[in-house]
Formats: sequence, structure tokens, C-alpha cells
Amino acid sequence: MRWLSFLASSLLCVGTLAAKKKADAGVDIFEGFHSKQLSGSPIKLDDASYKKLVAGTPRDYSSAILLTAMDSRYACQLCREFQPEYELLARSWTKGDKAGESRMVFSVLDFNDGRETFMSLGLQTAPVLLFFPPTSGPYAAASGDPIRYDFTSGPGPAELVHTWVSRQLPGRPHPEVKRPINWMAWAIGITIALGVVTLGFVAWPYVLPVIQNRNLWAAGSLIGILLFCSGQMFNVIRKAPYVAGDGHGGISYFAPGFQNQYGMETQLVAAMYGVLSFAAIALAVKVPRITDPKVQQVATLAWGGVIFFMYSFLLSVFRMKNSGYPFSLPPFM
Repeated sequence: MRWLSFLASSLLCVGTLAAKKKADAGVDIFEGFHSKQLSGSPIKLDDASYKKLVAGTPRDYSSAILLTAMDSRYACQLCREFQPEYELLARSWTKGDKAGESRMVFSVLDFNDGRETFMSLGLQTAPVLLFFPPTSGPYAAASGDPIRYDFTSGPGPAELVHTWVSRQLPGRPHPEVKRPINWMAWAIGITIALGVVTLGFVAWPYVLPVIQNRNLWAAGSLIGILLFCSGQMFNVIRKAPYVAGDGHGGISYFAPGFQNQYGMETQLVAAMYGVLSFAAIALAVKVPRITDPKVQQVATLAWGGVIFFMYSFLLSVFRMKNSGYPFSLPPFM
């Protein structure tokens, strides 16, 4: 009985020592890789270091491994676009978790350094980002199989990958991504701003009279009023045609009915309104300033005639659009 008891105690001690040795080995692996990524993150792997990181003893740590092909011979544009974002994520995470509380390792395996690994995983494309959850410890996953990041929507910024990694690490620290200050962009922005301010100060004495010019504002306002009164917004909203055929081989400039119009019709009506407006302004402002009575009388009759004939033509257009319109003036009856 004593012999059996001694044998059981020996086996128990051996099992305990073996388990402790495996646990210590797992700790040693993480500490080794963590010290490497403190000096430079992400860690560059080869076939041997890849197997050491993800295989062997139970893992009490997590790891993200980017399998890429950066050599120009492979023409992997997605690899080149994603590599800087992944490196930024790895550096930010390592800098924010120097103590290794999240027990997370970021690494990269290039195709030139890991052909055997690529073949064993059956990979035909790159990049591939794999997350290996821990297989032991308080955060052990039910399955040790790696989780693959989805690149179907493009490489994605470091912040998006950070969110994906954080979802795999519940209850652990998630250091934020900190992008370096883009001094060149700041310098360009400040230079442009100073240039604009300087140009404003230099050009202001020349620009101010133009801005304060009453005639310029009056002309702009008149053009806007004429366009909107003639139905320009109707053409934009309804996408009205510019002109249309009249059914006899000719062109129709005015659409029948008050609910329809053509693009050129709008321009013609705006021109008529413009002539009427200019004639009314001339009668009210220009003619009273003429000192010669005979010239003033001729100008009055001339501008009055322009208003009469143009208004007569405008009424004829209204009747053209709707035959039931009751008003008219000669000579366009």
C-alpha cells in the first residue's frame, strides 16, 4: 500500500511539474514576443517564429498576424495600402499597453519569409489578417481556430481594424489609435491661409468699390428677377426641353398651355420683360434729365413706342399659349 501511495504521489508531482512547465513556457513565449514588439511593432515573422507564436503549448495570449506580400513582383496594391494602417494600429496599441495587460501580440508574415505557412493555410491571395484567441487562461476561447478579418469592403483605416480587434478582446485594455501629427498638412494649410489673408488685404481696396457698386447689384438683381419671373425654376424642376417641333417640319418656341413651356421660351420671355423694364427705367430716370425739350419729346415717344409694341407682342404670346386669353393690343392682334 505504501508503494502504491508513493507511486501516486510521484505521478501527481510529475503532472503538476509538467503543467507548471507548460504554463511557464506559455508565459515565456508571450514575454519574448512582447519584449520584441516593445522595440518595434509589429513583429516580423518567418515560418519558425509563426509556428512558435500560434502552435505548441497552450496560449494564454492573443495574437493578430497579417499575412501579406509586399514584394513588387506580386503587385499587391491592397497589401501596400493596408500595411501602413496595420503598422499604425500595432504601434499605437503597443505604446498604450507597455505592460502587456491586454496580452496581445501584433505581427506580420511576408510571403517571401513564410512560403511554407502560406501553403499550409492554402492561401492564394493577400493580405489576410488572422486573429488567434487564447486557448488557456481566464479569456480562453471555446475554439482556438483563427478569426479572419473581412477585406471585401477595402483595406479599411486603422480605427476600423482596432474596433474589430477590440471585439475579440472583451474585458481587456483597448489602447486607442493615435495618428502622428501631419506637420506637412499643417504647414500647407497655414501657408494657404496666410496667402488668402494677404491677398484679401492687398485686393480689398480694389474689390470694395466693385462690391459697393449700385449698378452692379441692380443689374444682378434685375437678371435674377427676370429669370425667375420667366419660369427658369420650372425648367430646372421639370427638365423642360429647350425647343420642340411644330409638327410641320419647323420649330416651336412657345409650348401650348400655361402649364407647359420650353427652355428657349423662358429666355424669350425674360428678354421681353428686360426690354420693358429698361424702357420703363429710361422713361423714369433718363428722359427727365434731357435738357433739350425736342430731344426729350422724341425720347419720350420712342421709349413709349417700345413699351407699347413690346407689350402688344407679349399679349400675343399669351394668346398663343391660351386662345381664350381676352386681351390684345395692336399691331399684334
